[in-house]
Amino acid sequence: MRRESDLHHALKMQYAGADGITEAGIYPAEGGDEGGANRPLYICDGVRADGEIIEVQTGSFAPLKDKVHALAGSRRVRIIYPVIVRKIIEMFDTDGVLVRTRASPRKGTKWDLFKALVYGWETAVLENVTVEIAFVDVAEKRLADGRGSWRRKGVSIADRRLLAQYPSIELRNRADYAQFAPFAPSEHWTTANLAARAGITPHLAQKTVFTLCALGIVRCIGKRGRSREYVLIPQEELSAAPLPPQGTATRNSPSIPNP
Repeated sequence: MRRESDLHHALKMQYAGADGITEAGIYPAEGGDEGGANRPLYICDGVRADGEIIEVQTGSFAPLKDKVHALAGSRRVRIIYPVIVRKIIEMFDTDGVLVRTRASPRKGTKWDLFKALVYGWETAVLENVTVEIAFVDVAEKRLADGRGSWRRKGVSIADRRLLAQYPSIELRNRADYAQFAPFAPSEHWTTANLAARAGITPHLAQKTVFTLCALGIVRCIGKRGRSREYVLIPQEELSAAPLPPQGTATRNSPSIPNP
């Protein structure tokens, strides 16, 4: 089993609260197990004293789909997605000696959510589900052990430690996601326009548009040259429109981007 990072542990403890429990077993029915197996159906990161289930997700939302669909039918679920605003990289040698420290130039933004949500968009606007973007500063411990990614020249990431936390963004319903399409309802725009306005890469803009189309927040209205044009669905329609059924997400949206 992969070791839990300090960041994951710290957020799990914080959101569960002093009166909550962590690594909680959730049973199929209140008060017992199904079929006498005496085993919980799901193990969740935490359960608050008020009964809300906590899941801290640092990667793709895809592994959460079945669990959240099952639990949200009868319980409130809060998915915590940490976005790293400031990262301090601590490089250690194989003897555990700190060699150097530097600040990463990259600063995370709310748009980073779509790197993970694009592969599990169905969870985003289920009834009883809140997605919370937690903005954090972290210290990332790296080891020059030759076992890490080739992109880091074999350097491994050993841990991430929470240093600071900032006000978060809560996303409770379809209308809350309209902030990720920062255009007037009358504007026609492309993924390139979104990338420029949001200050994100074209690839991340493509993931964002795919997800917003899947959730029924924006729609494709045609093409401008070789690029598809989109519009934001009016606010009054967002609250009334049902969630698009699974399997229809790509009808008028761009192809799902590669990870």
